[in-house]
Order: sequence, then structure tokens, then C-alpha cells
Amino acid sequence: MEVINALGRRKAAVARVYVKEGTGKIVINSKEFEAYFPSSILQYVVKQPLNKLGVAEQYDVKINLQGGGFKGQSEAARLGIARALVKINPECKSALRSEGFMTRDPREVERKKPGRPKARKRFQFSKR
Repeated sequence: MEVINALGRRKAAVARVYVKEGTGKIVINSKEFEAYFPSSILQYVVKQPLNKLGVAEQYDVKINLQGGGFKGQSEAARLGIARALVKINPECKSALRSEGFMTRDPREVERKKPGRPKARKRFQFSKR
């Protein structure tokens, strides 16, 4: 089987995901999956689409991650894996959509405004 690729984004993180048939090995930025995401919660987030469809042991996943923090990177990887699985088998799209794995979270950091300390925070108002 050829390699299926997909893109996942979240906040400032971008995940390029490559999925092919294999034994369930996940490699992120040329590191082992458990070494890149030591937190079991983040490992669970990345594996959610694979576990939902029950195909965690059928595909090898290679991910290139750039930008963002570890939470955004894990969710970008989740979206990329879900999109790649839908390219492989379009019938599984409804199952992944019902869990919310196919939706790109559009929330981004709001820019800082001039004359203010942060995006929405204002300096203390003094009447006198």
C-alpha cells in the first residue's frame, strides 16, 4: 500500500501525517512516540482516532510536527491522523466526525492591541 498523507493544524502547531500499513508504530520528528509525548494523556489524544476505529495495530504513522506547544501539537496530530484515515476508508468519516476528530479547532491567539498591556486587558482606570 502506498503512503497516505494529511495535514492537521491547531493553534500554531502544524502536523504533517504519513500513514501506511504496518504494525502500529508511531514516529514523531524521528523520535519514538513515547519519548516525544511522555504524558499519557497526550499519547491518548494522538491515538484517539486509531482507537475509535480499532485500527491502532494496522497502520504505521510518521508525523512531522512544527510550531506550537505540546497540547496544540498533540491535537494537530490527532486531526491529521483522522484525515488520513478518512482518505484510506471514507466510510469511517461519520464515526470520526461524531467524536469531533474531523473538526479543525479555529481558535487562534488574539493579537495585542496598541495602548494596552495585552489583547483585552486594559490599564487601571483612575477617575482622579
